[in-house]
Amino acid sequence: MVLVREAVGLTLRAARTSQNRTLRDVARDARVSLGYLSEVERGQKEASSELLNAICVALGLSLSGVFNDVALELKSRESVTLTVVDAA
Repeated sequence: MVLVREAVGLTLRAARTSQNRTLRDVARDARVSLGYLSEVERGQKEASSELLNAICVALGLSLSGVFNDVALELKSRESVTLTVVDAA
């Protein structure tokens, strides 16, 4: 099962690392704790819309752009289907 919070976390982490920014830097700019941001990026916490927007602003991203990237990530994971074949 694909979890939205995991896709959101992957998207935010990818944006942060592509900007060569630290968790501490983004957490400070978003006014969230470093631990909380880390949990959001790891898909362990589901950020409220207000906090997600604050993180997006800190990263210079639009909320709609993040949601679009999340939708693409979810779609790519949903389209993968595994088939078990009995070799016997």
